[in-house]
Amino acid sequence: MEGSILSELLSVEEAQQKLLSVFSQLESENLSIQHAQGWVLAEAIRSPIDLPSFTNSAMDGFAVIAADLSGASLDNPSTLEIIADIPAGSLSEVRISQREAARIMTGAFLPSGADAVIPIEDTNHYRDSQAIKLHFPNRVIAYRSVNPGENIRLKGQDVEIGQAVLDANSRLRPQDIGLLAMLGLEQVLVVRKPKVALLSTGDELIPLGTPLKPGLIHDSNAYMLSALISQDEGEPINLGITKDTETAIFDTLEKAVKERADLILSSAGVSVGAFDFVRTVVERNGSVDFWRVNMRPGKPLAFGNYRGIPFIGLPGNPVSAFVGYLVFVRPAIQKMSGLHDQEKPIVRAKLIDSIESDGRESYLRAVVYCEDGCWKARLTGHQGSGNLLSLVQANALLIIPSGVKSLPFDSEVNAWMV
Repeated sequence: MEGSILSELLSVEEAQQKLLSVFSQLESENLSIQHAQGWVLAEAIRSPIDLPSFTNSAMDGFAVIAADLSGASLDNPSTLEIIADIPAGSLSEVRISQREAARIMTGAFLPSGADAVIPIEDTNHYRDSQAIKLHFPNRVIAYRSVNPGENIRLKGQDVEIGQAVLDANSRLRPQDIGLLAMLGLEQVLVVRKPKVALLSTGDELIPLGTPLKPGLIHDSNAYMLSALISQDEGEPINLGITKDTETAIFDTLEKAVKERADLILSSAGVSVGAFDFVRTVVERNGSVDFWRVNMRPGKPLAFGNYRGIPFIGLPGNPVSAFVGYLVFVRPAIQKMSGLHDQEKPIVRAKLIDSIESDGRESYLRAVVYCEDGCWKARLTGHQGSGNLLSLVQANALLIIPSGVKSLPFDSEVNAWMV
């Protein structure tokens, strides 16, 4: 009997394939780089300029001809005539000839004729650097030699014009934003962020700030799922708590349509309870492709569409909702965002205790740590789907394959680091 029940359930892999097949990358839009951190590039970026755009000094010091300092040392210094001052931000028309030098600042244009920069620390002006800010010196004594090209940043050394610097379908990080600014790009083409309408159903749910009474609980899923959506750079639209009536559920789902949501995400109301009406309302105004998956926690998971908008119904228990989000919702948001084929951060870990399962593909909360060069895993305690504390204490989910009901001590398992 148990085998027949499990055989009726859709496997996790089949459910993922069915679900993801209906999602595609959203349209693109131009966005100021000032607000683009976390967005996904819709096209590759090629540099419109060389970086650096001109050959410049990498140090505060003196632009010189390296051959003039050949053999220079503390005991045998070389003396050069200073013919110019070159601050950063100015275009120098000076030309350096033999036995000449120009005082130069970091980032300043390298004068023609010069092929190296000797740092001020290696000259007689190091100790009196404050004094020479006030009085232009007429000579510099160098206490070491330099090689051609030393302390110089050549034009195009970092990036050449036309070079691909950022890939399409990559998420923009702060350092990427800095590079875009260096390239002089004020705007970039990005993939629009998915709008995810979020509703919690249940007569037992009350908002924060309302005193608890017997039989009532605070709505935690809305806050947890909203935080997950934001973490994945989606745009959560919280539609609030919905009572367990067909009319209330219909009214809330219609709000999601008016908000032009890209995905409707509900928690609770998709199981077989007498008051679980979400599935009924969705089927009446769209379709439900599947609603039970061979996984633990999170078996009652529905997928379909409401008036053409993809719909995912997560279970009401918090841990089930969290795991269902990671397994199904996050890949959907990533695909809409233009992030394709994102790999899970998985390590192989050895169990320090034996574990039991019920034969469904299971995601067990655990702490994974490295000891003696080996990853090890221990469960964080009770694995009930309402025990959110054990999820807070975990840093990984152990993935136990379908059909496996027990694993002895020292067995190796895949640990999904979360």
